[in-house]
Amino acid sequence: MCEDLEKQYNELLPEYRKCVEKKMVPEDYLQYNEILFSAHSLGIEGNSYTINDTKALKELGLGVVPMNKPLVETMEMLDHFHAYEQMLDSTQSPLTEDYILSLHATLTQHTISYRHPGANPGEYTTMDMGAGDTLFGDHEQLIKKVPDLLQHTERAIEKGLPPMFVAAIFHGHFIYLHPFRDGNGRMARLLSNKILLQAGHPILIITRESKEEYIRALKLFHNDSAEYLVAFFYQCAIKRMKKEIEEKRQNTIKGITFLL
Repeated sequence: MCEDLEKQYNELLPEYRKCVEKKMVPEDYLQYNEILFSAHSLGIEGNSYTINDTKALKELGLGVVPMNKPLVETMEMLDHFHAYEQMLDSTQSPLTEDYILSLHATLTQHTISYRHPGANPGEYTTMDMGAGDTLFGDHEQLIKKVPDLLQHTERAIEKGLPPMFVAAIFHGHFIYLHPFRDGNGRMARLLSNKILLQAGHPILIITRESKEEYIRALKLFHNDSAEYLVAFFYQCAIKRMKKEIEEKRQNTIKGITFLL
C-alpha cells in the first residue's frame, strides 16, 4: 500500500514544484503555506479561525482581529505563526530536547497558563495526560523516552529513509509520548514538517476536514499498524498537490477565456 503511494507521491512532486512552488515569489509561497497550515492545524484542535480569518490576522495582526473570536484563539494563532517561523528558520537544526522545548515555549507562550493553570511554556507535563477517549501512559516514563525518539529520528534521516515515512513514524510516536500539558498535536505537526522541509519537500497540511481519519490513523498506529499513518500522510500530500495543480490549470484556462 505505502510503496504505491510513495511512488505516486514521488512522480507528482516534480510537477508540483514546477507548476506551483517555483511559479510563486518565494516569500508569497511561504506565507501561503503558513496561513493554510496554521488555520488547519489549529482547526483540528478546535480553534474557530477560518482560512480567511487567519489570512487577515497574518497580514494585519492585532490591528484587525476578526469579530466574535475569543482572545485566547487569537493569541494561540499568533503564537503558532511565531513557532512556524521559528521552525522555518531552523529546518537544518538537529532534533534535540532543547530544540523542542524552545519551540514549545514559542508555541504556547500566551495561552498555556490560561488553558492549564500551573503549566508553563517550554516545560514538560508534570501529570499524566488524556485526550479524547485516549489515556496516555505514566508521564515520567514517557518523557524519559523523548531523547530516544529524537535520536532514532535523527539516525533515520541520516540513513536517507523516505522523509514522509520518517515524518509519519516520528509523528505517531510523539503523539503517544504526549510530553507536554498542551500543544502536543501542534508540536507533532510542526516537527513532522521540519523533517520534510529539511529534506527539501513541501509541507504537509492535515486539514481539519480530515480530523476523524487522522485520529483513526493515529489509533491504528498505536495498535502496531504504522502503515495506516504513513499512508495517511502520503494521501494528504498527494491530495493537496493534485488539488493545487488542477486549480492552477483551471484558473489559467478561465483567465484566458473571455465571456464578452
